Formats: sequence, C-alpha cells, structure tokens
Amino acid sequence: MLLIYILLILMIVIWGFSFILVDIALEYIPPLSIALYRFIVASLSFLIIDIYSKLNKKRGVNNRKEEANDVKFTKNDWILIVIASFAGISLFFLAQYTAISLIGPSLPALFVCLLAPVIITLLALIFFNEKLTNLKIFGFIIASIGGFFLVTGGNIENLTPESPNFIGYILALSTPLLWAVYATVTKKITKGKSKIKLLKYTAYLGTIELFIFVIINGELFIFISNFFNIMILLCALYLGIGCYVVGYYIWQNSQKNLKSSKVASFLYVEPFLTLFLSFLFQRNEVIIIWNILGGIIVLIAVIIINYE
Repeated sequence: MLLIYILLILMIVIWGFSFILVDIALEYIPPLSIALYRFIVASLSFLIIDIYSKLNKKRGVNNRKEEANDVKFTKNDWILIVIASFAGISLFFLAQYTAISLIGPSLPALFVCLLAPVIITLLALIFFNEKLTNLKIFGFIIASIGGFFLVTGGNIENLTPESPNFIGYILALSTPLLWAVYATVTKKITKGKSKIKLLKYTAYLGTIELFIFVIINGELFIFISNFFNIMILLCALYLGIGCYVVGYYIWQNSQKNLKSSKVASFLYVEPFLTLFLSFLFQRNEVIIIWNILGGIIVLIAVIIINYE
C-alpha cells in the first residue's frame, strides 16, 4: 500500500511540471500539434511494449499475472473506451493546451486538479454507490464557495463573453468535467481487465482523433515541419512516456486498489506545484490572489469530503 502512495506522489510531480513544459512548447507550435506529438510517442511506446512482450512469449517467458488479467473487452467496454479516448485524450488535451496558451499554466492546473476530485466524488456516489454523509455534504458546500473564487477570481465578469480571458476560462473549466468522465468510465472498465491494454487502446484511438483534428484545423504542415525540433521532441518524450505511459498507468493501478475519491484527492497537490514552478520559470499568468484563495478553500473542502 505504501508503494501505491509513493507512486501517486511521483505521478503528481510528473504531471505538475507538464503544464510548464507545455507552456514552453506552445512558443513553437499550436496546442493540437503538441497533443498529437505526445500521443504518437505514447502509441509508439505501447507498440514497443507489445513487440517486447511477443518476443518474450516466443522465448517461453510468460507473465502469469498479465495472463490472469487478459480478459477480452466486451462490446460495451469498447464503447466506454471510445468515450474515454475523447474525454481523457483528444478533447481533454485540446481544451487544456489551448487554455494554457490563452491564460497560462497555473489556472488550468488549479481548475482540473481541484475541481475534478469534487466531480469525481459526485460521479462515484452515482455509479459506484459510495456513501454520501453529512460531512461530504458540508464539504461540497465549502467546495462550491471556494470554486466560485477559484474560477472567477472574485469577479463574475471573468465568465462573461466580454472578458478577454473568457474562452480560456471556459476551456479550462471543461477539463475537470472531461477528466471526471474519463476517470469514472475507465474505473468501470478496469475491473478484471488489463490496465496496459486499456491505456494502449485509448492512446491509439486518441492519436487517430487528434490527427483528424490537426488536419481539420490546418496544422498538418506545422506539425510535419517540427519533426526535428529538439525542444518539441524532448517535450513529446516527457509528455508521451512520462505523463501518459507512466503517469496514467499509476493512475489506473491506484484506481483499482483505492477508492476513486482517495486517488482523486492526490490531484489537489499538483496545481500548487505547478504554480510554484510557473513563478520559478517566470511564465505569463492571469492568476490573482483570489484564484489562489479559492483554490485553498477547495483544497480544504476536498480534504473534508475525503475524510474518514
């Protein structure tokens, strides 16, 4: 159990720095292209893992644990995998990376990491019959108050179309909902199924979806012309292998061994790490003290909601 918590901390550190790295990469290419590079690397990583596994089988080296989990995906599972690929990959990273390009890395990190645990807990109450106690109700009330300050910065006009940051705010706000859908859907799939295969198929589908989006958005030439850009290559390797292959595997494995709400609670450490790194690397931000105060209130609320 201790190892699971150590791995979750590692996951948060990897994901926390990714917002800064994406903000730097956005100086070279658009959001969709960054996401596509990320998932091409992730997909190739899974392809290499598959080749390695097949070579081991030919040599007579079998992983009994993996074979025990090698349960075929049903038709319903495949529907959920397609939903997960849109919610957790193509639409999620389109929204998140575009939001980072518009309002900087910290607010998108605060939104997805602090609001997603609240939404995940709500969905867990519905789909996994987790109990709703008076303490959780109190936590949700506190989260609503904190969420207002976190999202609006104390000024509701930030969410009006006249606001210069309106599109960035709306895109950033969509990410916790998309992530919560992804987390809930994949938790329903993973029972008795291979975590690696789930991540692999989701990555493959997400890569195809992102490639289509890149073509539709007219970014194909920009994407191809940056193949040999060392900064983009390093970014893609970090995001594809570190954030997705390693990070998502830790997430899926933790979801299987811990309650949804408890795993999600680790996310609220991430935005404060991103905020610190953002100031350290002197990235452009639209964040103000009221956003941070709202984030702290939501953090307290999430602790209350997950208190046992």
